[in-house]
This record gives sequence, C-alpha cells and structure tokens, in this order.
Amino acid sequence: MTTEARLSCRCGEVLGVLTNASPQNVNRVVCYCDDCQAFLHQLGRAELLDAQGGSDIVQVAPASLTFVKGQDRIAGLRLTPKGLYRWHTTCCKTPVGNTAGPAIPFVGILAQAFGADSGPGAFGRPVGAIFGKHAIGSPPPGSTGFNFGLLFRAIAKVLGWRISGQTWPHPFFRPKTPEPIYPVTVLSKEQREALRAHSALRPTAQ
Repeated sequence: MTTEARLSCRCGEVLGVLTNASPQNVNRVVCYCDDCQAFLHQLGRAELLDAQGGSDIVQVAPASLTFVKGQDRIAGLRLTPKGLYRWHTTCCKTPVGNTAGPAIPFVGILAQAFGADSGPGAFGRPVGAIFGKHAIGSPPPGSTGFNFGLLFRAIAKVLGWRISGQTWPHPFFRPKTPEPIYPVTVLSKEQREALRAHSALRPTAQ
C-alpha cells in the first residue's frame, strides 16, 4: 500500500504530495554544512536550523514528489553558479527541496515542511549527521570525519532511484532535460560573503 506525506509551505499557498513515504524509501540525515546554513539565512528562515545549525533533511526520489498547488510561487537559488539548486517558495520563503541536476536523482527536503507527517513513523529518525565541522559549538557525535555507512546508503538510494526510473517526472526540471521549470537566482560573491557573518559559516559555498 502506498503511503503519502503532505508537504506544505508556512502559509499554505504551496502544497505537495510525497508518495512511498516510509523509512525504507527515503534517506534522512541532519546536515550541518555551511551552505545549508547560508541558504536558510538568505531566506530569513534560520529558525528552521537546530541549535547547532543543523538541517533535518529527508532525501527522496524525484518522481515521488508532486506539487499540487502554488507552482507559480516556487523559485530556485544557487549559492554559486555550479552549486546545488535550492528551491523555495516566494510567498513565505519556505524551503521545498535541494537538488543537483537530474543526472543525480534526489530531492532533499527539510523535515519541517512535512509538519506532523515528518515523525519517525513516516520517515524514521535521522540515520546520522554530516559536516559537523561547521556546527555551532561542539560538533554533534559522529558528525565529523568519514562515515562509510552514510555514504553507502546515500549512493545506494540515488543509484536505485535512477535504475528504477524514479528520476522522471522531476518536480523541478523539464521532462528529460537539465532545464529548470522555475526561475533560478544565483547569489553574487558579495551576497555570499555577507552571509558569512552568521553563525559558524565558513568562507566557501557550493
């Protein structure tokens, strides 16, 4: 039986549906990287970070996510010209997905976007934490250094989604092309540097 989880922005103008929502079908991690912190500071949504600057991210197959309302209120942001596409709503600045290009099929969504659906029953608890060197204060246990288990799990998920045809339809790219559906803004070097005044941000961005 297919299990659905509902995604919503803060003001309710953008709604999405995630199919196959279960701990077995997603990858949930807490990311402390400076880029995720910079993105939320840029949006003015730093309250979505945990006390140490972490983002609770649920990685899903692109084809499992469909927006059903408010597509005209979605836009993209890249911290650098070749960085991740970081999608958000224009109505209330809610993050709704981080992606690379379609060649690397995944969408990373902040768990808070799912509201009550983000509990352990839908996605399981985070399986680990990454990039703890950028955390505010002491790095969370297990978040620094190389974690083979987390890396293997992430690669296995992405390869599985690609092999099983779960890249398309993609919620953020036009069919079978690398062309984004929504407008994308790339931050200038000056804008990126201005973000470094916040929290534990470091001088580089992806």
